Amino acid sequence: MKIPFFKVFLLLLFVTSQALAGRDFYRILQVSKDATTKQIKSAYRKLAKQMHPDKNPDDETATEKFQELALAYEVLSDENKRKKYDKFGEEGLKDEMSGGGGHDPFSSFFGDFFSFNFGGQQQGGERDVPKGDSFVVPLEVTLEEIYSGNFVEIVRHKPVAKETSGTRQCNCRNEMKTTQIGPGRIQMTQQRVCDECPNVKYVTEEKVLEMEVEPGMEEGTDYPFFGEGEPNIDGEPGDLYFKIKILKHKVFERKGLDLYTNVTIPLTDALLGFTIDVVHLDGHKVQIERKQVTWPGARIKKKNEGLPSNENFNLRGNLIVTFDVEFPRGELTEEQKEAISQVLKAKSKPKVYNGLQGY
Repeated sequence: MKIPFFKVFLLLLFVTSQALAGRDFYRILQVSKDATTKQIKSAYRKLAKQMHPDKNPDDETATEKFQELALAYEVLSDENKRKKYDKFGEEGLKDEMSGGGGHDPFSSFFGDFFSFNFGGQQQGGERDVPKGDSFVVPLEVTLEEIYSGNFVEIVRHKPVAKETSGTRQCNCRNEMKTTQIGPGRIQMTQQRVCDECPNVKYVTEEKVLEMEVEPGMEEGTDYPFFGEGEPNIDGEPGDLYFKIKILKHKVFERKGLDLYTNVTIPLTDALLGFTIDVVHLDGHKVQIERKQVTWPGARIKKKNEGLPSNENFNLRGNLIVTFDVEFPRGELTEEQKEAISQVLKAKSKPKVYNGLQGY
């Protein structure tokens, strides 16, 4: 059976357009086409952790996949490149894409964290080189940022070595020198030996470090930027760590993944029931309804309204609401006392007990 020419033409046109369109960067990053820059960065960071070649040594295509992921991020995180890509596909960016090869894409996004493998040793084996001082800086974040996540830009004024005129002694080490001082007699002495290297001076440069405050991060978590510490003229720079410090919140208290808050209600609501809205950390409202009597210290648990787990985004804690009852101040008239007495006919005797023992 012969296939009509126009169908063959349409098929060839489709195949050609697909080839010209190139790779689907949105699919590679696992985001939708209307994803925000924040969502793109978050998706990239999550996938790159999983796909880094150091973490997949048995996968022969790991480097290629990682470079493809880096390329997708390079395009979609840049507003101008993203517009061209959306309009013309990968072919429209042919002249300005780096190709994802050669450099580690994490060097600008996470310091030099991923130029190291996940076992803590440098690629190519350990090198006995001096290293500059590392230091830890507390980073204060809000509970809102811990709930929803956020990207924080930190300006780092970093001393950078620049070559200048002259030479200097470098790579100094101690060597043993043997000297013959007579027949059958030798003397061994230790001496300091150095090479000659180009002279350098330190120039302060401004660098913007970008870190992600991940949803569900724990207090005291260290966020590393390797190679962003103090420099060493003959070796490698030290490391910079930001230690997460969660600020106190006026409404909520964190305990693990659970959030706790207190609500004060008037006595009438405590007796008759009520419906109220609690404004959550991201602005959405959590409705709380009580139809029965509410006593001071009563608690309500709202499932899945707590913090997300940093390890499993599908897992959330609970919101625990504790109620306080506001009693009216002042004295009641005899008529009011009588009316209340008629409504609350049941009377109970005062009970004296050891509350600390729970009796």
